[in-house]
Amino acid sequence: MVRPRRIRRIFFQPDVTYFKPAGIPMIDLKETILSFDELEAIRLIDSEGMEQSKAGKKMKISQSTLSRLLRTGRKKLADAIINGQAIKIQGGNFKMVQPRGKGLGMGRGRGFGGRGKMGGPLAAGPGGICKCPKCGYEEPQIRGQPCMNKKCPKCQTQMIRK
Repeated sequence: MVRPRRIRRIFFQPDVTYFKPAGIPMIDLKETILSFDELEAIRLIDSEGMEQSKAGKKMKISQSTLSRLLRTGRKKLADAIINGQAIKIQGGNFKMVQPRGKGLGMGRGRGFGGRGKMGGPLAAGPGGICKCPKCGYEEPQIRGQPCMNKKCPKCQTQMIRK
């Protein structure tokens, strides 16, 4: 009996999941499928510069499995670019996870770090502006509605507090 595959954790899902060479009609293109877990391995190692052992722990897989994902993902990308194929990002055995940061209270529950009531950029109080980091769209922040809970009406990107 085959051992069930472990679910890989990914922390990033791109807005654009299809890339094609310019000037070639879609009907004439062959597709290369890159899975989300292969993309995440490439992102962590090549883009973030993370070590393989640390990236494997982050994705909850072994270093050898991460290395295999990295090798197959890089090969697929290289073949697609060299042979003029489209790249479609889809599938894989993964679970989307929200990244965890330090948090607002530094783990003490007392607002350390200058981010208490109206005390910092993440708790800036009333009268702020929500801004889209992708297209630059701005709108006034509405009291009781954090900017991070809004999506840009133009490009659907998560907005940030200006």
